[in-house]
Amino acid sequence: MKEEDKLLRKVGTTNPFTVPEGYFENLTSEVMNRLPEKEKTEFSVKKVTLWDRVKPWAYMAAMFAGAALIIRIASSNQGTDKSVITEKETSEAVSDQYIDAALDHSMMDDYSLYVYLADESVE
Repeated sequence: MKEEDKLLRKVGTTNPFTVPEGYFENLTSEVMNRLPEKEKTEFSVKKVTLWDRVKPWAYMAAMFAGAALIIRIASSNQGTDKSVITEKETSEAVSDQYIDAALDHSMMDDYSLYVYLADESVE
């Protein structure tokens, strides 16, 4: 605060800038007089054809037809999955060697294996 008071006393509080009398009263008229006259441009009226009216609807219909086609193609490929293996192919592909190794590691006795196979064949 002391520094501000010192600066205000040193500089003063009066505004050193003045505006001539009646400056703002004539300002708008003088500015408008200095502007060049605007040339009037004539706009040509374009005739709207039937195609111009139908074009957005045609584009939208084409977009939906394309989207439906893409969805149909994408969903038809899902049904033909080549990784599906039939039961016959599975039983033929697994050899006895792998079955014996799996049974040895499963720690099942003969009776438990018999019960398991009997239950599976019933279902």
